[in-house]
Amino acid sequence: MNLPGPIHDFLLVFLGLGLILGGLGVVLLTNPIFSAFSLGLVLVCISLFYILSNSHFVAAAQLLIYVGAINVLILFAVMFMNGSEYYKDFNLWTVGNGLTSLICTSLFVLLITIISNTTWYGIIWTTRANQIIEQDLVSNGQQIGIHLSTDFFLPFEFISIILLVALIGAIATARQ
Repeated sequence: MNLPGPIHDFLLVFLGLGLILGGLGVVLLTNPIFSAFSLGLVLVCISLFYILSNSHFVAAAQLLIYVGAINVLILFAVMFMNGSEYYKDFNLWTVGNGLTSLICTSLFVLLITIISNTTWYGIIWTTRANQIIEQDLVSNGQQIGIHLSTDFFLPFEFISIILLVALIGAIATARQ
């Protein structure tokens, strides 16, 4: 979206706070239904980030696939499970939680350090993408494929990483 600078910055901060609070809600809320709703908030904020970056197709796909299908599926699965299982033997803090917190915190600090030390403006984008798009394409499917592999490459890869994490989480949940 082509918004004035202060409005764009305000929306970025607002959506960033929504992401942070929703992510904390997913992790910290003990009720799995509230946690699933927090996940829905995170996914909606991500799609709004895509809208702010003029990736409308990816935003629509994010809303339809993740919020509309996966989050609803998670909610149904959580609601069909027996709720009393979550509150048996509830310990606030264990040794495994401390070790996991230490590892996650160190990874977070490492990622923040790498992101802050990277020169993002020095990245050279391919010029071949403009030559491909200038050609006369036959179908809409080809146009979507070209845009996904050129203009929306990073958002497409982020979505694939999120899908991979969701798949690993589903497998880990099914094995328990």
